[in-house]
Amino acid sequence: AGRTLRRLVSTLVVAEHEGGLVKPSSLSALVAAEAIAKENKVSLLLGGSGPALHKAAEHAAASHPLVNEVLVADSDVFAHPLAEPWAELLRSVQQKGGYSHVIASSTSFGKNLLPRAAALLDVSPVTDVTAISEPRVFVRPIYAGNALCTVRYTGESPCMMSIRSTSFSPATESMSETKVAPITQVDLSFLSEASSRKSSWVNLTSQDTERPDLANARVVVTGGRGLKSAENFKLLEQLAEKLGAAVGATRAAVDAGYVPNELQVGQTGKIVAPELYIAFGVSGAIQHLAGMRDSKYIVAVNKDADAPIFQVADYGIVGDLFQVLEELLEKIPDKK
Repeated sequence: AGRTLRRLVSTLVVAEHEGGLVKPSSLSALVAAEAIAKENKVSLLLGGSGPALHKAAEHAAASHPLVNEVLVADSDVFAHPLAEPWAELLRSVQQKGGYSHVIASSTSFGKNLLPRAAALLDVSPVTDVTAISEPRVFVRPIYAGNALCTVRYTGESPCMMSIRSTSFSPATESMSETKVAPITQVDLSFLSEASSRKSSWVNLTSQDTERPDLANARVVVTGGRGLKSAENFKLLEQLAEKLGAAVGATRAAVDAGYVPNELQVGQTGKIVAPELYIAFGVSGAIQHLAGMRDSKYIVAVNKDADAPIFQVADYGIVGDLFQVLEELLEKIPDKK
């Protein structure tokens, strides 16, 4: 039976795209598909409308040797990441394609969509997978990342999962020159009026900055409650500009209104794993550590020598974060 299971693996990857390119988190989902089975037949699903969608589809078609076909759902309904119409789309594509696995990345889009689509298909999703041991055996963190549990999925097909993209890093040159997958339009006749009425898109408020995106930045500079005000966060932003870094924040800093919640790092925010993570005035609550403990180098600045953050830090400075910030801003040259 093991052999037939392996032969019958086919996966649907629900991908996100931006600016005509498939997002890095979705490329990580392709790496996860490869970990499920080397001979995996992968279909990549993209939704949206306009020229950016078709550019992204061309990028997707050559993004990985396993990609067998790119499915494009071209409609204004999918221009925004609303879970209701997307879940219907996923159900329809799954019922036609009969995939054994469905993978989305654990981004806010994936976390929003997966449970609703799984409910429509009457299966139980496996979330936040960090490793794949067998086609239906996965490792995922529990207790804010303090323990890892191995789970076997024993339900009906499809096995639906969200993956933690920081655990599956795509090869930088994964573009497959040789093989370009065919691009197919998805038949959208299943879309019901009802699903598009349940929720509607209002607007997106986001900060337009030149700084890199928090989820994919090589350097992240984070501030905690110790920064004391939104004004002081500006100092952190200056440092980030100099380092070409993204700015992050703890839940306490977000709740206090110092910064918008899209900058939150942690169990209920973004999970990041940059090469360098610098934390100013972050005590290191377990929920925050869950979001950054896979960073390569962690530097912590805190006046409390007993702060839990120092237990995960590679380098620690016990001192007044404002003095340290001031010195760093003086000594680090401006980014060219």
